[in-house]
Amino acid sequence: MGLPFIQKYRIAQYVFSQKLRGRRRYPLVLMLEPLFRCNLACAGCGKISYPEEVLDRRLSADECLAAADECGAPVISIAGGEPLLHKEMPQVIAGLVKRRKFVFLCTNGLLLKTHLQDYRPSPYLTFSIHLDGHRERHDALAGRPGVFDSAVEAIGLIRAKGFRFIINCTLYEGATAKEVGEFFDFVGILGAEGITLSPGYSYARAFQKELFLKRSHSKQLFREIFKLGKGRKWKFNQSSLYLDFLAGNRAYACTPWGNPTRNVLGWQRPCYLLAEGYAPSFRALMGETDWSRYGPGHHSQCTHCMLHSGFEPTAVNDTLTHPLKALHVFLRGPGTEGPFAPDPAENPIEAACES
Repeated sequence: MGLPFIQKYRIAQYVFSQKLRGRRRYPLVLMLEPLFRCNLACAGCGKISYPEEVLDRRLSADECLAAADECGAPVISIAGGEPLLHKEMPQVIAGLVKRRKFVFLCTNGLLLKTHLQDYRPSPYLTFSIHLDGHRERHDALAGRPGVFDSAVEAIGLIRAKGFRFIINCTLYEGATAKEVGEFFDFVGILGAEGITLSPGYSYARAFQKELFLKRSHSKQLFREIFKLGKGRKWKFNQSSLYLDFLAGNRAYACTPWGNPTRNVLGWQRPCYLLAEGYAPSFRALMGETDWSRYGPGHHSQCTHCMLHSGFEPTAVNDTLTHPLKALHVFLRGPGTEGPFAPDPAENPIEAACES
């Protein structure tokens, strides 16, 4: 897998410290959205459909750093919108790196050539480049020709400058295992540290909702992908148990508090994907949200979700609780045969125990 040892160690140390304090719910990754404005109109997104007065809002550098301090998560994923449109982003990154947070700066790559001079390589900074497949598919999803080539050009530049980078890949309806496998081979040639992989989630504001995978289709597709990947040395920026979950081998409950979201509207309830109001503080988000209402089997909009922002924290907790099980999956890879684990909707009690 692609996670650096120091990152694994620090996250494990953090999780164990939370458990020693007796905390059942704690953040693992802060999803920070300092703006919704973007220079693309991707089919699977919809952030730019907010009113202009919302698109013009920005979290200041001080507000971003205060959110990181308030939350305390060891990992910060900065998304949007397009973060490189934010004039104070270099100050945000510098402040987070100074705090020794592992920062993933998500970008479509279009502005990297212009703004890369504003950043310095660091073991705490990783560029997460959005690529949802090869040229034809990615450009179609991004709604503009040339986006794929611009991103690949930017990757060559950041690699030459010594920056860490991963690929953020979301799969949608129409993707085939063969096509995805060929793309992952290409990612290996690019030299990425890993791939963040997930099936798309049906955002309420998404422009093309018909693109999103149903849960049963997701499981089958990931099994076919992982079967093709045996022996091909693909690297993923995720836990082995989450990948096994994607292949339908684990019935995990969603733990949305593991990846809390702070954006221009506040602390989003309950998660990065599903907006059902906003809390004025991280403490209020954690303490006043009825978490039992969310997740597959509990909320209709969660039925087909398998996104890493909800289930990776569950998998990380399971990894540290059952390290030998995680090691077994790490060594053999995700299972690609046998019956699927029951969905939480079919057996929510079992799923909750599994988490």
